[in-house]
Amino acid sequence: MKINYRPEIDGLRAIAVGVVILYHAEIYIFGYQPFKGGFIGVDIFLVISGYLITSIILKELNETGTFSYKYFYERRIRRIIPALTVVMLASLPFAWLYLLPSELIDYSKSILFSLGFNSNFYFYFSGLEYGTPDGLLKPFLHTWSLSVEEQYYILFPIILLITFKYFKKHLFSILTVGILTSLFIADWGSKNYPSFNFYILPTRAWELGIGSLLAYFEISNKRREQNIFLGKTLPFLGLLLIIHSVVFFDDNMLHPSLFTLSPIFGVCFIIWFSNKDEIIYKILSSKLFVGIGLISYSLYLWHYPIFAFARIAEYPQGEAIVRIFIIMSLIILSISSYYFVERPARNRIYDFRKIFIILISGISILITVNIFSIVNKGKLHKSNTEIESKLASPLHESECKFSTDNVNFMYDKIFNQKINNCKKEYNNFILILGDSHSIDLFNSVANFTKKIFIVGLNRGRCRPWNNSTEERISKGQCHYQNALEFIKNNNNNLKYIIFTHRGSYFLTNGKDLPIYKKQFEETVDYITKLNKIVRVIYIGPTIEPNIDLRSLRTAREVFSGNYMKYKDLNNDNIIKVDKKLNETFTNLGIKYISKIEKINFNLKSDYLINGKVTYSDKHHWSQFGETYFGEKLINNSILKDLLN
Repeated sequence: MKINYRPEIDGLRAIAVGVVILYHAEIYIFGYQPFKGGFIGVDIFLVISGYLITSIILKELNETGTFSYKYFYERRIRRIIPALTVVMLASLPFAWLYLLPSELIDYSKSILFSLGFNSNFYFYFSGLEYGTPDGLLKPFLHTWSLSVEEQYYILFPIILLITFKYFKKHLFSILTVGILTSLFIADWGSKNYPSFNFYILPTRAWELGIGSLLAYFEISNKRREQNIFLGKTLPFLGLLLIIHSVVFFDDNMLHPSLFTLSPIFGVCFIIWFSNKDEIIYKILSSKLFVGIGLISYSLYLWHYPIFAFARIAEYPQGEAIVRIFIIMSLIILSISSYYFVERPARNRIYDFRKIFIILISGISILITVNIFSIVNKGKLHKSNTEIESKLASPLHESECKFSTDNVNFMYDKIFNQKINNCKKEYNNFILILGDSHSIDLFNSVANFTKKIFIVGLNRGRCRPWNNSTEERISKGQCHYQNALEFIKNNNNNLKYIIFTHRGSYFLTNGKDLPIYKKQFEETVDYITKLNKIVRVIYIGPTIEPNIDLRSLRTAREVFSGNYMKYKDLNNDNIIKVDKKLNETFTNLGIKYISKIEKINFNLKSDYLINGKVTYSDKHHWSQFGETYFGEKLINNSILKDLLN
C-alpha cells in the first residue's frame, strides 16, 4: 500500500546517513571532532522507519480491513536483501586478502549472523563495544542496526494487527505504554548494562514506536499539524536539536536513554510540522538532500566495510589523495548500487520469484564460503596464516600453571579441582591478576619457571578504574569481584599477587593527564584492598611502540624487513607515569617493578630480532616477546629470586 511521497523525509535520511558516515570517518578539525555524536543518525533512521512502516500498515488496514503479510515481507526483502547481499559478496576478496585467520573467522561469523538478522546479538556477546577502535576494524559491525529493524519488522506487524483487530479503541494507549516502557528500560539499561542496552530491540523500540505514533495521529486525523506559527518554528527547532546532538553528544554519554529524546524530538518536529511554506522543508526537499537520501541505504551499507578495510590496510594514514579516492569510491559504489541493484529489485515489473532465486544463489555463496572459512579456522590465505603464526601468543598451560578468563571461575568445578589438586603438591602459589596484559606476564612467568604453582586470573579490557569497566565489574562481566573472593578463600596458600594492566598507558596520553589523579586514586583503592590480604607486586607501565601489527600492510612490511617508520615512544609522558606509579605504590608498601627500567625497551633493536617480532599487535607481546621481554623483566628484578 503506497503512501504519499514526502521529499523532506528523504532529506532527513540524508542527514542521518551523513552524520553516521562523518562519525565513522573520525574527522578532526584543529584537534576537535565535530561529528562525535554522529551515531544518532541511526536513531533518526529508526524514527523514520517506524513512521513509514506504520503508515503503510495502518493505511492498508483502514482501506481494506486486511493486511497482506506476503506483500509486506516481499517489499522488505526487495528493499533490504539485494543490496546487502551485493555488498557482502563484494567484500569477500578483500577479507581474503587483508584479514588474518582469527579476524577472518570473526568476519565470517558476522556475515552469517547478519544474514540471519541477529548480528546485534553476535557483536554484543563477542564483547565488542560500539565506538571502540576495535569496532572500526569490523567490516559489518554496522549491520547491528539492520538486525534491530528486521526484528521490528517481524514482530511489530503482528502486534499491530492483533491490536487493530481486537483492541482498536486502545491502539493509542497501547502504543504509548509500549513507548514509555521501552524508554524506561533503555534509560535503566544505559546505566546498568550499557553495551547490551545499545544493541537490542527492546531499548530501541521506543524510537520506532514514536515514529509509529506519528503515523497513527496522521492517519487518524487524516492530516498533520497545520498551525502556521508552529509550522514555521518547530521544524527549525527540530533541526537545531539534531545538530546539537551531533556536535555535543559523544561515546561516553548514556545512550539510548532519556538524553536521546533530544534528537528524537527534533526528528518528530520535522516530520509532523514541516510544510512547503517553511525553510527547513525547502532545504530538505532540495535536489542535493533528496538525492543523498535516495541512496542513503547504499551509502550506509558500503561506507563501513570500505572504511574498515581501508583502516586495516592503513590507507587513511596516507596522503590526502588516498582519502579522496576512498570517498569517491564510496559515492560511485553507492550510486551504482542504487541504480543497478536497489531500484530494479524494488520494481514490481520484475517477478519476485526470479529475484528470490537470484538472492538465494548469492546468499548460498555467502553461506558456503563463510562456513568453509570457519571450518578451516580462517586459514585460507597462506601468507596471512604465516604472519599470524609469527604473531601468535598462545596461552601457556601445564599441570599447575594455568590461567582463566572465565568471570565465573569461582563456580567452575574443573578450575577449582585443579586448584585443590595443585595445593596438595605445592601448598603455596603465585597469583597473576589483571587484564589481557597480565596474560602476557603469566606466559612469561610460566615459561621461565618449572617448580612453582602459578594461577592467572585474567580478563581482557577489565581495568579497575575505567567507568565502563566499573559497570562491567559490578554486573559480573569482569573478574575483580570474584578475584577478591578467591584471594580471601585462598589467603593461606597465596604467596604473592603480581598485578598488571594496560591502564597506566592511558595516562601517557597528554589529553588524559588532567584526569590522572582521579583514575589513579581508584586504582590505589583497589590495590589497597588486596594489600590488606596478601603481599602484592605491581608491574607497569605498559610500553606501546607506535607500530600496529593489526594492520596487515604493516605486518607484511615488518616481516619483509622494509618497515622503517619508527616513531617516538613519547618517552617523557611514560616516564612521568612510571615515576608516579613507583612513588604511589611504594608509599602504600607495595613493591613496584618498572617495565621501563627493567626491560629498557629500544624500538629499533627490540621490536624485530632475527626476523622475529616481539609484539603481536600494538601493545601485546608475541610468544617470542613474552620470552624475550619476560627474561629481561625477571632477571633484572626481584622476580628472579621469587620464582626460584
